[in-house]
Amino acid sequence: MHQPIRPQWVCAGCGVPWPCRTRKRQLVAEFTGARVSLILHLSAYLVQACEDLPHTPSGVLHTRFLAWQRSPALRGE
Repeated sequence: MHQPIRPQWVCAGCGVPWPCRTRKRQLVAEFTGARVSLILHLSAYLVQACEDLPHTPSGVLHTRFLAWQRSPALRGE
């Protein structure tokens, strides 16, 4: 299962920073046609991660949790 282990925010399935590549693809598939819902969902995780990782710059967390969904490769384009 590619879920986050908190408060470190690493993937339970593969041990890399969450969301991992596999979970990103799963999320894109789960939220097909609902991009705004995907962003809202990821934003909730971002807020939690900001609380758990207070020493991590917010820009780094934004990129990690939100910016990736703009990638054409992950969106299947």
